[in-house]
Amino acid sequence: MTDYAPRKGMTGAEIAETVDAILAEATLEEKVGMMSGRGFLKQIAEDEGVWGARPYRAGGGIERLGVPCLWFTDGPRGVARGQSTAFPCSMARGASFDVDLERRIGEAMGIEIRAQDCNLSGAVCINLLRHPAWGRAQETYGEDPHHLGEMGAALTTGIQTHNVIATVKHFALNSIENTRFQIDVTIGERPLREVYLPHFRRVLDAGCASVMSAYNKLNGEYCGQHRILLTDILRGDWRFEGFVHSDWLLGVYKPYGASAGLDIENPEPLIYGEKLVAAVAAGHVEPEVIDRACRRILTTLYRFAAAEDPLEDYPETLVASDGHRMLAREAAEKSAVLLKNDDLLPLAKDKIGKLAVLGRLASTENTGDHGSSRVRAPYVVTPLQGLRDYLGEVTIVTGVESDLDAARKTAGDADAVVVVVGYTADDEGEFIPGDLVPPGMSDQLAQAAEAVGRDRPNQPRGGDRANLDLPDDQIALIEAAAESGKPVIVVIVAGSAVMVERWQGGAAAILQTFYAGMEGGHALARLLFGDVSPSGKLPFTVARDVADYPFFDRTATTITYDLWHGYTKFERDGIAPRYPFGHGLSYADFGYRGLRLRETDDAIMAQVSVANSGACTAEEIVQLYVGTPGAVVDRPAKQLMAFDRVALEPGETRTIALAVDKAQLRYWDEDRQCWRHESGRYRIGVGGSSDDDALLTTELEL
Repeated sequence: MTDYAPRKGMTGAEIAETVDAILAEATLEEKVGMMSGRGFLKQIAEDEGVWGARPYRAGGGIERLGVPCLWFTDGPRGVARGQSTAFPCSMARGASFDVDLERRIGEAMGIEIRAQDCNLSGAVCINLLRHPAWGRAQETYGEDPHHLGEMGAALTTGIQTHNVIATVKHFALNSIENTRFQIDVTIGERPLREVYLPHFRRVLDAGCASVMSAYNKLNGEYCGQHRILLTDILRGDWRFEGFVHSDWLLGVYKPYGASAGLDIENPEPLIYGEKLVAAVAAGHVEPEVIDRACRRILTTLYRFAAAEDPLEDYPETLVASDGHRMLAREAAEKSAVLLKNDDLLPLAKDKIGKLAVLGRLASTENTGDHGSSRVRAPYVVTPLQGLRDYLGEVTIVTGVESDLDAARKTAGDADAVVVVVGYTADDEGEFIPGDLVPPGMSDQLAQAAEAVGRDRPNQPRGGDRANLDLPDDQIALIEAAAESGKPVIVVIVAGSAVMVERWQGGAAAILQTFYAGMEGGHALARLLFGDVSPSGKLPFTVARDVADYPFFDRTATTITYDLWHGYTKFERDGIAPRYPFGHGLSYADFGYRGLRLRETDDAIMAQVSVANSGACTAEEIVQLYVGTPGAVVDRPAKQLMAFDRVALEPGETRTIALAVDKAQLRYWDEDRQCWRHESGRYRIGVGGSSDDDALLTTELEL
């Protein structure tokens, strides 16, 4: 038997020669076998619906020839296997605007993936947040394409450092959860190219080796079998050479998906397998399609398998190691966004004799949704536990929503009040309907669905939010705390924007921590008491009125997307949000001056001085926005084009350099089918948020 197993140190030429030999010797059935996962439905039933209990075979593999398999694990809060490190959710990390931190988190994930016998990661989710009601908002980074691309590229780089293949998802236009299998998104070429695809290209240009297709339709065709998306754009325009695989179950519906550019159907050959072999035999799918897909799969798999590993070994003791847990705490500290502060925070430990901590979520282990992104950490520090660990002898008293009179009295007896509010996996996340077995579902799928739903029979979980307000009983709890007359700090746990209009007047401070991971409680205590200054910035816009957001219907099966959402829509419509994109307060005070620009052939180079005039060390996120002339086509008033994170000591001033690639400034000409530069005066603004009042501005003729 010929053994074509990969070996460390293989050159590119040797890999190509080996792939040629495998394709020459493999049968059609063996090749098609590499184009699907297998064993998932049996495994998930045997594991009683526990996602990630074992690695999932996700393509590749010819045992007769020594060809290895792809073994998949999910993300993006960490590794959805075993008891891995639970990092803050992606939206929280998006609020950090820290690409170096995200790269380091990717490295930690890569190590834990390798230590748990997987080589393909589904952690890089960069779908654009079009509306904050989207149930899986917590799995992405925010509403801005440039920001999404930079954060996704950093995570990809980190994961692939340890020779784990990263897959970027969900390609494309996936931003409604409840009807994700049915919804047809109608969109023109300009918004598709300018708003919903640039971040995917950025991640692929950074080296991401795989793409996961989306469930939804794009202009009438499912994304998993969409030739324009998977071949014309991805392989033709972008020159992507890796492989594309489907989302998990119902990701492709016809064997012609292979011809359209879908290389692997995961996790089972429900449409590929025997049906794809038959389609080749009948002449409906060319044999070259099969060879081309297998070449992409094998070349990618062997390239990663042959590369030298940064570590000599990947023992399981590296999973949830001390260093990774401290990285999770660092991420939680850098992610929290201080939305409001009426001179209350930071609290002084020596002035707090009794602290009231109210709300059922204060003592709830709440790291995010319970779908495919769930990470089962070895422990989770709740807000209440984190404050108890930090304060030691200080008395902490508690209260909950179900007894407002007691909560009001508890608050009145304390020196300050922390109210923890927000959502859980029951309110938002991957949608798990109450009836997981719709009519017509195959026996295999029905068995898997029943297994997944065993812990919550006939009860829906997660999905898109029905509204953006807090639950009424939580608002009543905030009001009861405010009526006590003691200063109230509201801590918001949620995956995206939460409306604050009904209750923000009663809060002296508001801190959004998102789903803060396994070390979130410890991070919260350090933030509230000033061991570290809040430094996160909103990666989305918080409205005053839900009607200010784009249309959203979680039951819709058709929808139209255009150029406008988030801060670009608010600015177009002349609407002032409650909190703008990029907003976030600090315990320090930052000032900007000396904005200078320099043009090169390919870029705009900006330089600005940032000073910390406050009394504590803190970090600021410097944001650069560009407004185009907008005379040829309708364009946003400004868009984020660069950002950086800088740490400053009290009294320190530092000069920050930012670069904008001129290619980012182009628009898509639908008539000529190409990117075009618009001549004229460009407005450049640099500052601490997207609010015009927070920006230093100047103009440049381009």
